[in-house]
Amino acid sequence: MPPVHNEIITAYRALYRTGLRAIQFSSPARYVLRDRLRRAFRVAPVTDFEPQRITNTLEFLNGAAQSTGMEHHILRNLLMVWYWEPESWAQRRKLKEREGVVLQMQAYDHFYHTLKMLNESMGLCLR
Repeated sequence: MPPVHNEIITAYRALYRTGLRAIQFSSPARYVLRDRLRRAFRVAPVTDFEPQRITNTLEFLNGAAQSTGMEHHILRNLLMVWYWEPESWAQRRKLKEREGVVLQMQAYDHFYHTLKMLNESMGLCLR
Protein backbone atom coordinates (compact mmCIF):
# COMPACT_ATOMS: atom_id res chain seq x y z
CA MET A 1 0.00 0.00 0.00
CA PRO A 2 1.46 3.39 -0.97
CA PRO A 3 2.17 5.80 1.88
CA VAL A 4 -0.26 8.52 2.77
CA HIS A 5 0.59 12.08 1.72
CA ASN A 6 0.90 13.11 5.39
CA GLU A 7 3.54 10.44 6.02
CA ILE A 8 5.67 11.78 3.20
CA ILE A 9 5.38 15.37 4.44
CA THR A 10 6.23 14.26 7.98
CA ALA A 11 9.28 12.37 6.72
CA TYR A 12 10.46 15.39 4.71
CA ARG A 13 10.11 17.71 7.68
CA ALA A 14 11.84 15.29 10.04
CA LEU A 15 14.76 14.80 7.64
CA TYR A 16 15.11 18.54 7.08
CA ARG A 17 14.90 19.43 10.77
CA THR A 18 17.36 16.71 11.81
CA GLY A 19 19.68 17.55 8.94
CA LEU A 20 19.80 21.18 9.98
CA ARG A 21 20.70 20.16 13.50
CA ALA A 22 23.39 17.83 12.17
CA ILE A 23 25.06 20.56 10.13
CA GLN A 24 24.51 23.09 12.92
CA PHE A 25 22.60 25.43 10.58
CA SER A 26 25.81 26.34 8.76
CA SER A 27 25.81 28.09 5.43
CA PRO A 28 26.09 27.00 2.55
CA ALA A 29 25.41 23.46 3.80
CA ARG A 30 21.86 24.36 4.86
CA TYR A 31 20.97 25.45 1.33
CA VAL A 32 22.54 22.38 -0.25
CA LEU A 33 20.61 20.17 2.18
CA ARG A 34 17.35 21.98 1.42
CA ASP A 35 17.83 21.74 -2.35
CA ARG A 36 18.81 18.05 -2.26
CA LEU A 37 15.83 17.13 -0.08
CA ARG A 38 13.41 19.08 -2.26
CA ARG A 39 14.72 17.45 -5.40
CA ALA A 40 14.62 13.97 -3.87
CA PHE A 41 11.05 14.30 -2.65
CA ARG A 42 9.78 15.88 -5.88
CA VAL A 43 11.44 13.53 -8.35
CA ALA A 44 11.21 10.16 -6.57
CA PRO A 45 8.00 8.18 -7.08
CA VAL A 46 5.78 7.43 -4.10
CA THR A 47 6.56 3.72 -4.39
CA ASP A 48 10.20 4.43 -3.44
CA PHE A 49 9.14 5.66 0.00
CA GLU A 50 10.51 3.23 2.59
CA PRO A 51 9.87 4.12 6.26
CA GLN A 52 12.73 1.91 7.47
CA ARG A 53 15.26 3.77 5.32
CA ILE A 54 13.89 7.10 6.58
CA THR A 55 14.29 5.87 10.17
CA ASN A 56 17.86 4.71 9.51
CA THR A 57 18.70 8.05 7.90
CA LEU A 58 17.24 9.94 10.85
CA GLU A 59 19.41 7.86 13.21
CA PHE A 60 22.45 8.65 11.05
CA LEU A 61 21.65 12.37 11.14
CA ASN A 62 21.05 12.27 14.89
CA GLY A 63 24.46 10.66 15.32
CA ALA A 64 25.98 13.43 13.21
CA ALA A 65 24.24 16.04 15.37
CA GLN A 66 25.28 14.58 18.72
CA SER A 67 29.02 14.36 18.14
CA THR A 68 31.66 15.28 15.61
CA GLY A 69 32.32 11.63 14.90
CA MET A 70 32.29 9.63 11.70
CA GLU A 71 28.69 10.49 10.80
CA HIS A 72 29.34 14.21 11.10
CA HIS A 73 32.43 14.02 8.89
CA ILE A 74 30.64 11.93 6.26
CA LEU A 75 27.71 14.35 6.14
CA ARG A 76 29.96 17.41 6.02
CA ASN A 77 32.00 15.95 3.17
CA LEU A 78 28.90 14.90 1.22
CA LEU A 79 27.45 18.39 1.45
CA MET A 80 30.72 20.04 0.41
CA VAL A 81 31.05 17.74 -2.62
CA TRP A 82 27.47 18.48 -3.63
CA TYR A 83 28.05 22.20 -3.20
CA TRP A 84 31.12 22.26 -5.42
CA GLU A 85 29.73 19.82 -7.96
CA PRO A 86 30.15 21.26 -11.47
CA GLU A 87 26.50 20.80 -12.45
CA SER A 88 25.16 22.93 -9.63
CA TRP A 89 28.03 25.38 -10.07
CA ALA A 90 27.17 25.76 -13.75
CA GLN A 91 23.52 26.37 -12.93
CA ARG A 92 24.39 29.00 -10.35
CA ARG A 93 26.79 30.78 -12.69
CA LYS A 94 24.70 30.17 -15.82
CA LEU A 95 27.66 29.05 -17.87
CA LYS A 96 27.02 28.95 -21.59
CA GLU A 97 29.61 26.30 -22.39
CA ARG A 98 28.27 22.97 -21.14
CA GLU A 99 30.76 20.57 -22.78
CA GLY A 100 33.43 21.08 -20.14
CA VAL A 101 30.86 20.66 -17.39
CA VAL A 102 29.69 17.33 -18.84
CA LEU A 103 33.27 16.06 -18.83
CA GLN A 104 33.73 17.15 -15.23
CA MET A 105 30.51 15.38 -14.22
CA GLN A 106 31.99 12.04 -15.29
CA ALA A 107 34.59 12.48 -12.57
CA TYR A 108 31.78 12.14 -10.01
CA ASP A 109 30.70 8.65 -11.15
CA HIS A 110 32.92 6.98 -8.55
CA PHE A 111 31.58 9.30 -5.83
CA TYR A 112 27.97 8.41 -6.63
CA HIS A 113 28.80 4.71 -6.79
CA THR A 114 30.36 4.93 -3.32
CA LEU A 115 27.31 6.81 -2.04
CA LYS A 116 25.03 4.12 -3.49
CA MET A 117 27.04 1.41 -1.73
CA LEU A 118 26.86 3.37 1.56
CA ASN A 119 23.09 3.62 1.21
CA GLU A 120 22.73 -0.09 0.50
CA SER A 121 25.02 -1.26 3.29
CA MET A 122 23.52 0.98 5.99
CA GLY A 123 19.95 1.13 4.71
CA LEU A 124 20.04 4.92 4.25
CA CYS A 125 18.34 7.17 1.75
CA LEU A 126 21.00 9.81 1.07
CA ARG A 127 20.71 11.08 -2.49
